[in-house]
Amino acid sequence: MSAKLKRQQIIKTYLTTRLISSQEQLIQLLKGEGVYITQATLSRDFADLGVVRTFGEYGVRYELSAEEAGIQISKLVGLEMLHVNANESMVVIRTLAGRAQGVAHYIDRLNEKFILGTIGGDDTVLIIPDTVENIPKVLAFIKSKMENDGH
Repeated sequence: MSAKLKRQQIIKTYLTTRLISSQEQLIQLLKGEGVYITQATLSRDFADLGVVRTFGEYGVRYELSAEEAGIQISKLVGLEMLHVNANESMVVIRTLAGRAQGVAHYIDRLNEKFILGTIGGDDTVLIIPDTVENIPKVLAFIKSKMENDGH
């Protein structure tokens, strides 16, 4: 995983687990993780991640936009998938090491009728289609998710 993706994962974790009221606060938290960035880089990360500034009972807060977060998750999953192939009964995705379970979980959560389920190992996801006739549909669907980030 690239340094940018790792950094953005840390940012997402902080935004979903803490009340972040300023960019400077987040920059300091990132320093504690050994991540040193400028405010300009953080602003670009916010744009990439779909971070919005909201006002609530506790004042200003930075958080992930639900709609944008879904798009960003899809892009990240697209980066984690390396190759997809099929035989007469199943579809197999090769992923980055350690990311197969996350990719499998993401695919399961999409609740596509033509996918019965997935099994995620370390770097391989097995997709079980509802029928063998839908294997081309599953392949096209997975390839479209991979292309979300330029594969």
